[in-house]
Amino acid sequence: MKTVKFGGTSLADAAMMKQCAEILKADDERRFVIVSAPGKRFKDDIKVTDLLYQIHDECENGKDFLPTLEKVKERFAGIVKDLGIDFDLDGEFAKIAEDIHPSCNQSWLVSRGEYLNAKIFAEYMGWPFVDAKDLLIFKENHLLSHHLTYKNAGNILEEYSHAVIPGFYGADTHGNITTFTRGGSDVTGAVIARSVGASLYENWTDVDGVMTADPRVIDHPKQVRYISYRELRELSYMGASVLHEDAILPIRSTGIPIEIHNTMDPQAPSTRIAAAYPVDLEKHPVTGIAGKKGFSNLQIEMALMNTQVGFGARILEIIAENGISYEHTPTSIDIISVIAETSYFEHCREKIIMEIDREFHPDKLFIEDGMALVTVVGEGISTNVGVAAKVLQIISNAGINVRMIDAGCSELNIIIGVNETDYEKTIKALYEGLHEYL
Repeated sequence: MKTVKFGGTSLADAAMMKQCAEILKADDERRFVIVSAPGKRFKDDIKVTDLLYQIHDECENGKDFLPTLEKVKERFAGIVKDLGIDFDLDGEFAKIAEDIHPSCNQSWLVSRGEYLNAKIFAEYMGWPFVDAKDLLIFKENHLLSHHLTYKNAGNILEEYSHAVIPGFYGADTHGNITTFTRGGSDVTGAVIARSVGASLYENWTDVDGVMTADPRVIDHPKQVRYISYRELRELSYMGASVLHEDAILPIRSTGIPIEIHNTMDPQAPSTRIAAAYPVDLEKHPVTGIAGKKGFSNLQIEMALMNTQVGFGARILEIIAENGISYEHTPTSIDIISVIAETSYFEHCREKIIMEIDREFHPDKLFIEDGMALVTVVGEGISTNVGVAAKVLQIISNAGINVRMIDAGCSELNIIIGVNETDYEKTIKALYEGLHEYL
C-alpha cells in the first residue's frame, strides 16, 4: 500500500488534476493521497497560498480583501468547471469570508487552499475526504506531536480503504488550525505514510527527481537515482528544494522509502530515498552539491578565552535568548564565531553586540554579513580518500576566498563558507571539478 503526495504544480488546474487521477488509477496500491494547494500554472502566475497570505495582510492592515478572495474563488471555480463536477463553492467561500477578520488565525486562512483543493479532488476521484485537522495533532509551540499523531491518524484511517487528505496543516489540542512551514505538505505525506504503515511514499512534483546540483545554477545537472535519508536531509536543508527537509523525520526509523516522480512525465526515471544504500549498489563519493545565501558571522576575539570556563556556553545562551537559531560555531584558541542566517540578526543586532560587550569586554566584536554556505554531500566521502582535499583545491584554483570550513565527524558533508558574490562561481567550480565523483 502506497501513500502519494501531489505538489502544487501537479494540481495547478483541472488538466493536471486529471493527470494525477490517471496516476492513481494506474496502480491500485496508491490508496492515500495528500493534496497541496494549486500552484503556478505559468511563470508569472500566483500560487493560491500566496493569495491567501495576501488576504491576511490586507485584512490585518484594514484594506479591502474581498477582491483578492474573489481571485481565489475564480481560480477554484475554473478547476471545478473544467472537471465537470458538482461542488458548492459559494457556500465554502461565504463561510471563509464570514470568518476572516483582522485577528483571525493566519494558519487557518492560508490552509484553505489545501482544504478546498483536497475536497474538489476527492469529489472528482469519488474517494472520501478526510480533514487533516482531525489527523495531525500539534503541540502549543506549533511543533507536531509525532507519536500522538501517528496513533490518532492510524486509528482514523484504518476505517478507510482510500482517502484524500489536505497537506500542510493539522490542529492543536484546542482545535486551532496549525500549519507547517512552506512546503509542509511533504511532511504531511510522510506522517500519513508512517501512520498507515505504507510500503512506499511517492512524492509527485514537477521535476524528474533529486539533482546533483541546483538547475538554476548548473545547466542540466545529473539526476540522483538513489540517495540516503541523511544525504537528502542535508541537501534539502541547504537549498535543494525538491523535498522539505523535515519530511525525512517521520519515516527514518521505519525504513519506508520515498520516491520522487515527475507528474508531467510519469514514466521518467525517479529518485529513490531510503535509509541505506542496497548492499549491491556502490556509493558515489559525492551525491550532490547545494547551498544557500544570506548568512552572517558573529565573531568574538578575546585573549585567553579558552581559560574561561563556560564562555562559549554563555555566548550561545545570549544567542538563544535573542531567538536566534545558529548554524555553525567555528572556534580557535582566542576566537569564536557564530554563523546564523542574517534575517535573525535584523531585530537584535545592536542588542547582541551590547550584551556581549558589557559582559565580556572582548578585544574585537563584530557581525559580518554577506556569507553563503555551500555543502558537498555524500555517504561515500568517508570511504574515499582525498575528497576534502579535492574540494579545497578546486576552490583555490577558482580564486575563491574561503571564509569558513566545517567537516563533521560523520564525514557526510563538507561545508564551505564563501562570499555571497562567489556563490554561483563556487557551485559551478565544484560541480565541474567533482564531476567524476558524482
